[in-house]
Amino acid sequence: MHDPQAGTLRKLLGNLYPVDSSCDLEELSSQLLQSSSSSLGNGDTSEASALWSGADAVLITYADTVADAGCSGLRSLRRIVNAHLAEFAAVIHVLPFLKSTSDGGFAVANYEQLEERHGDWSDLSALAEGRRLMADLVLNHVSASHPWVRQFLRREDPGQSCVLEAAPDPCWSDVVRPRSTALFTQLGPPNAKRQVWTTFGPDQVDLNWRSPEVLIGFAELLRRMSRHGVRWIRLDAVGFIWKEPNTTCIHRPEAYRLVQVLRLLLQSLCPDGVVVTETNVPEQENLSYLRNGQEAHLAYNFPLPPLLLEAAISGRADLLNTWLSRWPTLPDQTGLLNFTACHDGVGLRPLEGLMPDKRLLQFLIACEQRGGLISHRRLSSGDDVPYEINISWWSAMADGGIDPSHLQLERFLLTQLLVMVLPGVPAFYLPALLATPNDVSKFRKTGQRRDLNRPQFKTDSLERRLDDPESDPTLVLNVLRHAMRVRALMPALHPDTPMTLISDGRSDLVVLKRGTPQQSLYAVHNMTSARLNLPLSTLSEKAALSSWHDCLQASDLESGQQQLQLDPYQVVWLVSR
Repeated sequence: MHDPQAGTLRKLLGNLYPVDSSCDLEELSSQLLQSSSSSLGNGDTSEASALWSGADAVLITYADTVADAGCSGLRSLRRIVNAHLAEFAAVIHVLPFLKSTSDGGFAVANYEQLEERHGDWSDLSALAEGRRLMADLVLNHVSASHPWVRQFLRREDPGQSCVLEAAPDPCWSDVVRPRSTALFTQLGPPNAKRQVWTTFGPDQVDLNWRSPEVLIGFAELLRRMSRHGVRWIRLDAVGFIWKEPNTTCIHRPEAYRLVQVLRLLLQSLCPDGVVVTETNVPEQENLSYLRNGQEAHLAYNFPLPPLLLEAAISGRADLLNTWLSRWPTLPDQTGLLNFTACHDGVGLRPLEGLMPDKRLLQFLIACEQRGGLISHRRLSSGDDVPYEINISWWSAMADGGIDPSHLQLERFLLTQLLVMVLPGVPAFYLPALLATPNDVSKFRKTGQRRDLNRPQFKTDSLERRLDDPESDPTLVLNVLRHAMRVRALMPALHPDTPMTLISDGRSDLVVLKRGTPQQSLYAVHNMTSARLNLPLSTLSEKAALSSWHDCLQASDLESGQQQLQLDPYQVVWLVSR
């Protein structure tokens, strides 16, 4: 790491960890940098300006989404990705793959070993060949079985300083919660119980980030991950990691400093590293991790999934257009990770201030009619309020009438194509790309609502579906694969090019202009189940003099054509020639 960055690191550490002498800070800084730089030497000298391109997309998947007896999940995943999903997998986000005890891998029990069914570190390295991997740093908590927790209960180092111990007290009455479980849990033998923070549930014990030992442990984990192909890191639930009495205990200043520290450590390992924050909170809170340009590179675009889903279900895009009309201006080298489906539910907190209560209620009812479930969180008042919708994106696209499959494919494709044309990097959840309905049997087996959208596939049966030219997954992938290839060739759709909303005030269409005056692309989305006509003059004052080409259909509009005719949920990408 260059001296200016080392100086920045020491300053950040001084703010985080008040110590008796500057020598202690120097020692901690040196220890962190040594841990990071020890994995250098891979010849990676990528410039920061090349963090992403128009060809990039993130494929989100569990390590065992594709599972076969006698073959590790990572090997099976690699086989499917290489054969069918290369266009969507420039970056693969492998959801938590370390040993864990619950919450789909997010209750990490060991920083050194993978779950046996996933494979080992060499399998992770093999998956990284020809692409970048993204991995989670679950910062807020560890499993109740983690060595740090066991050491804490025995009052042994380093764990005794790594676990956050506290007791119920009025000073914690304003804590923001993502769950309805108890904030504190008692651990240990009956005669020596100790009470710890459990923000996300009793098996997820919160870490004490006031202890440098916690940062040292994560620096070592980051080094190990980078050695095996991880270049992007997702900071899970980062807003919750620092607790302060008589506050909400979310988005504390120390949390932002820690994001910056982790970014510096990642960049010392790989100059092309990307830090992604995951904060399922109202929009301005989420964007706050991008604002100064020194913390996250990307943030999950959390308002997009619920607004786009509601528009697709209701056929009204007025709220979506209003939101798109004030797309944020962000510092250079920062952006948004645009997605629809993911391994969690569709978050509702990002809708705060964006959707009237009556409209939200109609939205929730419509999702329940399509087999979805609503999860809740608990307010400081003790009231439970809707927190997320648990539903597969494919099931959510079903029609509300007699035939659920009516226009289901068209709705689904529209939502994924819209994600591709927004500024930022698109992300796709593997089960969604495979047109997977709600996994009701898995939910009934586990009782976990999120398992509705966490299915598993057998390689052979999945291959058969993908070889069937008429199957829903094949139809989806053929369209989206072509669109990704077109996107990669269009400078106007680079993640960093500007966007202008053309359809402000409309509810039937979403029309976006991307690119520069010299090279623009117009993406037109019919958000309704009706056929629509759009005057081409809406796009450009010179429309009548222009020759238009639809990049998605690889076809030219007729010379002199004045109206663009759109089928239900049709999408066109127009460029002027």
